[in-house]
Amino acid sequence: MDNKLEKLVEILKKLRGENGCPWDREQTLKTLKPHLIEETYEVLEVMEEGGDKLKDELGDLLLQIAFQSQIKSEENEFDMGDVIDSITEKMIRRHPHVFGDRNAKNSEEVSKIWEEVKKTEKTSEERKSILDGIPKNIPAILRAAKQQKKASKVGFDWNDLDGALNKMEEELEEFREARIKKNKEEMSEELGDVMFSLINVARLAKIDPYDSLLKTINKFDFRFRYIEKNTDIKKATLEEMEKLWEEAKNESR
Repeated sequence: MDNKLEKLVEILKKLRGENGCPWDREQTLKTLKPHLIEETYEVLEVMEEGGDKLKDELGDLLLQIAFQSQIKSEENEFDMGDVIDSITEKMIRRHPHVFGDRNAKNSEEVSKIWEEVKKTEKTSEERKSILDGIPKNIPAILRAAKQQKKASKVGFDWNDLDGALNKMEEELEEFREARIKKNKEEMSEELGDVMFSLINVARLAKIDPYDSLLKTINKFDFRFRYIEKNTDIKKATLEEMEKLWEEAKNESR
């Protein structure tokens, strides 16, 4: 391992040692799970900004990986060096067009080689469905996108974007019908279908649905805060708030 990485590992050993930090010594993989999720989202939040913020958040994320590796090292399972070896070997193995004798002219050919190599790996032998391997704990929008992408690789897909759009409109109509019946359970199911079909539209349009939604969330955040800043939000009428909303739209363009 690099000297800097070794220093981080040594710090964690000391923190987890007999005279270390009580909090660090109490941690398990289970207790660290929410911290790993939180740090991952914090990296996502600053990725577009870059600079020191991204550097710091990547450091926090690296700490979570090193922390888990240290716990497994104490259990004589593996250590940080083994984690690095594992990903290094995988990257070399899955890039025979760079480190071997395969050829790939574009990203589509690279993806095909990547999938071929994955099928020869041990973890692939344990999978019975093409959908196996998709993490169940990732956000629903990402899980749906991964399911659709995997299914499309065996031909289970729309011929074009129009087909996906028509399906989305069909699902939206079914939601409207459930709303007329005032059936909450059916409405919930149909709304899920609408969102799933919308993610399919995004995939076929080659748009990242997570990134697209995040941009809209950020827009809403800016515009609503603009309204709060320029009026008494508790006393303002809807018309007043809508006017300020339009002002915020113009200011952000």
